[in-house]
Amino acid sequence: MAARLQERLLFQYEKMKKHHIRLTVEDKTKLNRLIAGGKLKPRGAKRAAALLALDEGKLYKEVAAELGVTSTTVSAWAQKYEEKGLGFLKDKHRTGRPRRITSRQKNKIVALAQSEPPQGHERWSLRLLAEKAIALGYVDSISHQYINQILKENELSIY
Repeated sequence: MAARLQERLLFQYEKMKKHHIRLTVEDKTKLNRLIAGGKLKPRGAKRAAALLALDEGKLYKEVAAELGVTSTTVSAWAQKYEEKGLGFLKDKHRTGRPRRITSRQKNKIVALAQSEPPQGHERWSLRLLAEKAIALGYVDSISHQYINQILKENELSIY
């Protein structure tokens, strides 16, 4: 009976133990070099600092408070390190929102802006360009702000 109680207590103790990561000497050296050299983006630097702090024996909550993130985030970083090594420090490429307007359509809008303004107008306005681009079927819809952005990209000003 006593052995069984002792076994149960040992099991509970193992469950309650702090979960730390142990960095290899090589990984620790590499992390310190990356942080000191400023070769990591801010997100990667936070992750590296978290790994080093966890290796020192700090709790997830302590590391989270130091870095301004949640303990769940720190826990996820530790798990990703164990799965992928230091490769998780860099963000995956994010494609972002797909482009709505092709370069061909943009070129047509730029050419339109360089053409003569419609009768009754001394010059093109951004809103007038947007309306005309839609009327000519260059695009289904476009805002005047986006017209301005396209013109700026092409170093073109209508004012």
